[in-house]
Amino acid sequence: MRKCRVGLVGAGGVAQRHARVLTGFDDVELVGVTDVVPEAAAAMVAEHGGQAYADVAALLAAGPDAVYVCVPPFAHGPTEEAVIDAGVPMFVEKPVAVDLATAERIADLVARRGLRTAVGHHWRYSRVLDEARALLADRPVRMVSGAWLDKVPPVPWWSRRDRSGGPVVEQAAHVLDLIRVLAGEVTEVTAYGDGTPPPVDGADIDSVTTAVLRFADGAVGTLGAACVLGWKHRAGLEILADGLALAITEEGLTIRDTDGERHVPADPDAARVAVDRAFVDAVRGVGDDVRVPYAEALATQRLALAVADSARTGTTVRLATTAPTVLRTGVTVDA
Repeated sequence: MRKCRVGLVGAGGVAQRHARVLTGFDDVELVGVTDVVPEAAAAMVAEHGGQAYADVAALLAAGPDAVYVCVPPFAHGPTEEAVIDAGVPMFVEKPVAVDLATAERIADLVARRGLRTAVGHHWRYSRVLDEARALLADRPVRMVSGAWLDKVPPVPWWSRRDRSGGPVVEQAAHVLDLIRVLAGEVTEVTAYGDGTPPPVDGADIDSVTTAVLRFADGAVGTLGAACVLGWKHRAGLEILADGLALAITEEGLTIRDTDGERHVPADPDAARVAVDRAFVDAVRGVGDDVRVPYAEALATQRLALAVADSARTGTTVRLATTAPTVLRTGVTVDA
């Protein structure tokens, strides 16, 4: 195809970012946007072009080559089902759902249809990730410490557990995804929440959560998530291996070993562009660098929900060491 004709479902902040990036590509045309708030869709097309559509069905009828699903966590499911049924390649913003059953159902439909997908874990495209992996190639990871310490975002659904999934699912999933890349799969989670929601009307999420993680390869780790600040304080992880300490954030990689300390900078905006570039190239058939298809994002979703469920129930959650087989019913069995 000469140009990739893209449709957007959702016109919120994340969708606006994708619209800015996509319309900056010479080989992309924004076909249109649909949103439950028609004024938001109209404002987006006024800025970036295309047409505002009344609903997902109307957007799909316009014949896009790909669709971006940029909806709040609780709204995932029906849109993806419609896009899959139309056989259109699909980019889904994380988290892919507020619950596991929805994510597993969509993953099953994607697999059965053989649909090309990508999920917005843009940290996978950081220029420092390959360097961190190379440094850890011959050294087993001993310990991991991840954190996302932030404020309550200014959207009404975020502080509701049934709407966002809570800070671990909605925010710290980025860190958990990076943990999986660099330290391997987690087999056991024990987490605690403070039981005190932030001072926001209707809030029922924990203000702070801490978790202990056990990994398949023997490493141990922790994750902390908080929404009690008025700013984004820290988001990233530290990794300890024999004679090596790594600290990774969106801004770069700090390395400490016997040679001393050095810092490798990264550009978070470059990663956000790269995740869209890779998906568009894959849809156009000129590239194959989608690093997080839907099935891979599902593994991160399982881990994030395991942390959230452990904190909510006060029990240890054990995860399968192999990827489960997803059945049409949404029930899983070990592969």
